[in-house]
Amino acid sequence: MAQNTRPPLEPLHVVVAGTVSLAVAVGIGRFAFTPILPMMLADGTVDLPAAGWLASANYLGYLIGALLCTFQPWLWRKLGWQPQLRAPGLVRAGLVATGVLTLAMALQLPAAWAALRLAAGVASAVVFVFTSGWCLAQLARLGVPAMGAVIYTGPGVGILGTGLAASGLVALHGSAAIAWLAFGALAAVLTAAVWSTFDPENQGGISESGGVSAALADLPPAGSGAEIACLALAYGLAGFGYIVTATFLPVIARQALPGSPWLDLFWPLLGLGVIAGALSASRIRVSGDRRLLLAGCYAMQALGVVASVVSPTLAGFAFGSLLLGVPFTAITFFAMQEVRRLQPAQTATYMGLLTAMYGIGQIAGPPVAAALVARSTTAGQGFTLALEIAAGALAFGAAVYVAMAKA
Repeated sequence: MAQNTRPPLEPLHVVVAGTVSLAVAVGIGRFAFTPILPMMLADGTVDLPAAGWLASANYLGYLIGALLCTFQPWLWRKLGWQPQLRAPGLVRAGLVATGVLTLAMALQLPAAWAALRLAAGVASAVVFVFTSGWCLAQLARLGVPAMGAVIYTGPGVGILGTGLAASGLVALHGSAAIAWLAFGALAAVLTAAVWSTFDPENQGGISESGGVSAALADLPPAGSGAEIACLALAYGLAGFGYIVTATFLPVIARQALPGSPWLDLFWPLLGLGVIAGALSASRIRVSGDRRLLLAGCYAMQALGVVASVVSPTLAGFAFGSLLLGVPFTAITFFAMQEVRRLQPAQTATYMGLLTAMYGIGQIAGPPVAAALVARSTTAGQGFTLALEIAAGALAFGAAVYVAMAKA
C-alpha cells in the first residue's frame, strides 16, 4: 500500500476547518432561517404557524441525521455491508448538501420547502457530529485538546454573519429569495475554502467513525448507562430551552418593539455572544466536574430567555441575546468532552445520541410556541408563556447536572 506523503495537519488547520464547517452547518444550514423569517412573513410566503412547522422540519431532519450517526454501525451490520466511510468525506458531503439545499429554498415552491428544510437538517447533523468528533480527536492527538472549544465559535460566526447580512437585505427591502441565494452562495465559498483539510486521507490515526484513535479502542467506559442517560436527558432539555428564542427572536422583538431600528441586530448580537462564549470555554482549565460547569451554563441561558419577558425593552432583548448566546456552544463543548470521558471508545456514537436528544427538544419547541400564540389573546402573551416554559426546562436541566455531580 502506498504511503501517505501528505504533510501532517497543524492544529490551526484543524481549528479553522472545524470553525468554518460548523459555521456552514449550523449558522447557515440550521439558523439562516431565523433572520430570513421576517422577510418571508413580509413577502406573504408563510404565516407564523407554517413557519413553526418549517422550523420543526429542519429540526426533525437534524434528529434523523443524528440518529443515523448514532446507529450507522448497527445499520451497516444489519444490511451486511461494510462501507469505508471516513469522517472527512462525510463532512464534505454534508457541506455540499447544505449549500445546495440552501440555494434551493430560493425557488418559489412552498410545497417543497418542508422537504428541503428536513434534508438540510440531516446534513447539518452529519456535519456537526463528524466535524466535532474528527476535530476533537485530531486536536487531542496533537496535544492541544483545549483548542477544541474554538471550533464551536463556528455557529456564532455563522449566526453573526447571516444576521448582519439579513439586516442589510431588510434595509434594502430585499426579498427572502435573494437572502436564500446569498446564503447558499456563501456556503459554497466557505466549503471550497476548507475542502482540502477535510480530505479523507487526512485521517491521522482517527477511526472511520471519526471518533477516537485506535489507541483508545480498548479503554473501558468510565461511566454507567444511567450517567449517559441523564446526560442525554439534560442535553435534550437544552435543545428545547433555547429553541423558542433561537427560532422566533426577530419576530418576538417586532411584537414587543414595533418600529425600533434595532430589531434586526438582536440576532447578530446572539451570534457575537456565541463566539465570546466558545473562546472563553477554550481558556477554562477544567479541574473540577464539567457537569457543574454545564449547570452554570444552563442557568445563564435560562436568565437570557426570561430577560426579554421581565424587561421587553431594547436593553432587555440585548442582554437576553448575549446571555443566551454566551453558553450556547460552551454547552456543546463541555457535553461532548463529557461524552469522551464516559465513552472513550464509542465517542461518535454517543455524540450522535446526545445530538438526537437535542434534536427532539428542538422539534418540540416551535410548534409549542406557535400553538400557544394561536390560543392566546395576543401574540405577545403566547410568546411570553412559551419563553417561561423554555426557561423552566433549562432550570430543570441544570438541576439534573447538579444531582449527577453530587451522586
